[in-house]
Amino acid sequence: MKIGFVSAILDKSDFEEMISVASDLGYKCVEVACWPKGKAERRYAGVSHIDVENNDDSYVSYIQNFCKDKGVEISSLAYYPNPLDGDLEKRTAAVEHLKKVIQFSAKLGVNMVTTFIGRDQSKRVEENLELVKEVWPPIIKLAEECGVKVAIENCPMLFGPDQWPGGQNLMTTPSIWKKVFDILPSDNLGINYDPSHFVWQMIDYIKPIYEFKDKIFHVHFKDIKLYRDKLDQVGVMAYPLEYMSPKIPGYGDVDWGKYVSALTDIGYDGYTCIEVEDKYFEGSKEKVIDSLKLSKQYMTNFVI
Repeated sequence: MKIGFVSAILDKSDFEEMISVASDLGYKCVEVACWPKGKAERRYAGVSHIDVENNDDSYVSYIQNFCKDKGVEISSLAYYPNPLDGDLEKRTAAVEHLKKVIQFSAKLGVNMVTTFIGRDQSKRVEENLELVKEVWPPIIKLAEECGVKVAIENCPMLFGPDQWPGGQNLMTTPSIWKKVFDILPSDNLGINYDPSHFVWQMIDYIKPIYEFKDKIFHVHFKDIKLYRDKLDQVGVMAYPLEYMSPKIPGYGDVDWGKYVSALTDIGYDGYTCIEVEDKYFEGSKEKVIDSLKLSKQYMTNFVI
């Protein structure tokens, strides 16, 4: 396995500085944020370290050569929008940019895109599954034609009132994974596995590794801390951020030894990217760098 990080945390850095930070800290790869340029709609989104609309061969070669010179691989091109947004204009924009990310990933030779399946947060699961049938077949067909794997992260995108009641990403549980994979039976569609989201959903984050071993394309290392005293007051029906908080690996409730051990059981030897969303490490570039140093130092207990 190769340890990397999600580049969105270095939102103030350009591509060159971001890759250089990864190289200087001894990271082997990065999951590169590729949002459209413009204002971010939420934290950790809107970051664009690669311009996927620039299809000039010289630009592609420059990216490849710069990464090679720095000894850092690109694990995936990352874009996490809502392709099933209830707002049709937003949905269309998300899908069109996602297609560009897929095409650029192929041109770059990365051949991996990490993203969300999306969800209309005002509709039931069953209604959203019908939307998957409508929206996603052309996306997956493009991915197949380009030879690109699409890895869906299992984040519910349900944190506060803005995402209430259903959240903005449908593929959040093993049960729904099965339904989506039945709808889209493609070898190019899989999972970007993040254990932290299962912790606060009260789901075993080890068992699905074995059940979906052939569908795990990419892995996140992010932790979650549950505040049991707060949970006792508000219950699981509250806004999730009322009783949990994202943390860097080792600062939360994930048993990383068991998690990585399960990955080795299934023979996973791909990319493992640390995702920093820990508010303690926001506010300055120094704290961000500290978060990347500490996370890597901790995870090297399990992954070299």
